[in-house]
Amino acid sequence: MFAVTERLLLRPGWIEDAAALAAAIGDREIACSLARVPFPYSKGDAEAFLALPQDPLRPRFLICQRDSNRVVGGIGLDGDAEAELGYWIARDYWGRGYATEAGQAVMALADGSLRLPRITARRATDNLRSANVLRKLGFRSTGRTSWTPSLARGLMETCVHAREREQRAQAMAA
Repeated sequence: MFAVTERLLLRPGWIEDAAALAAAIGDREIACSLARVPFPYSKGDAEAFLALPQDPLRPRFLICQRDSNRVVGGIGLDGDAEAELGYWIARDYWGRGYATEAGQAVMALADGSLRLPRITARRATDNLRSANVLRKLGFRSTGRTSWTPSLARGLMETCVHAREREQRAQAMAA
């Protein structure tokens, strides 16, 4: 599965992407904003991630610039009962709207071909950039918080839960 936006190509990662993935995500601040990413992040970590099987209902994409195919981030859906949106953008590409653009493409896939009734998300309480992206994508805080392990931080961190707007779930049920 692929998605194309005005500036981005969302595509599955391949083993040949391991060095580019490790370089893009290998920033302490990025790793600390994600639950399952260790720091430091090695090429071997990238190879292990890229070798994971793909679930057609829970796609994972590398976010690449369309003009150069340069890896600028990652985005995907995860979770068992409900799909959970997760994403990250390499520091050199912050502030360009890539997370929102990629998020809109994934939400369109969730609505269209995947027909997922509800998408959830979590963010670390101190990740205000992610709060802004989620707001732009139509997510609202549920008011719930929980403790989530963070490999990079080496501790449990407080996360804020969000749920995608109810109108989408209601519209899909109709």
